[in-house]
Amino acid sequence: MSLLIIYAHPYEKSFNQAILSRVSENLERQGASFELIDLYKEQFDPRYTAAELKLYATGASEDKKTAHYQELIMNCSEIIFICPLWWNDLPAILKGFIDKVMKKNFAYESTSTGVKGKLTHIKQAKIITTSISPTWYIRLFAGDAIKSVFLKATLKQIGIKHSKWINLGSIDKLTDQRRKDFLNSL
Repeated sequence: MSLLIIYAHPYEKSFNQAILSRVSENLERQGASFELIDLYKEQFDPRYTAAELKLYATGASEDKKTAHYQELIMNCSEIIFICPLWWNDLPAILKGFIDKVMKKNFAYESTSTGVKGKLTHIKQAKIITTSISPTWYIRLFAGDAIKSVFLKATLKQIGIKHSKWINLGSIDKLTDQRRKDFLNSL
């Protein structure tokens, strides 16, 4: 099984791209096998259409990319998400990816007590983010959406029990050295 990176940033010269490059280089240096889903580069459409929603109960999809992404997910033992935080939360394209790819009968099943995750083969998820807001602000005053919703609810509901969030806050105020230090810590 390999590792899967899900990347969500539209600008090729962003610091998120530098993070992706560093993570990829580190994995290659370790001889680790990994796949990359670059949502913007692959022009993933995060919108749920009426036709797509009609298929919700069956877990089927109209989006041809969904089956490919699901295959990559089934063949990985770890996922790394790399994205910015926009308005203290995941970018819409990544939220849409979760909505459209983590389908019923694939990522979870409905039970009498709620959702039961089916992706228990994924041993760990890591989310690496950047934000203009300081990390302490996101955690204490902005609802802590990444930890409380994405990690502790969404990922757990699809069967991923172990997750970690790493955020580089105040990105617009950091020195080049602080950015280098962050990259070196990955």
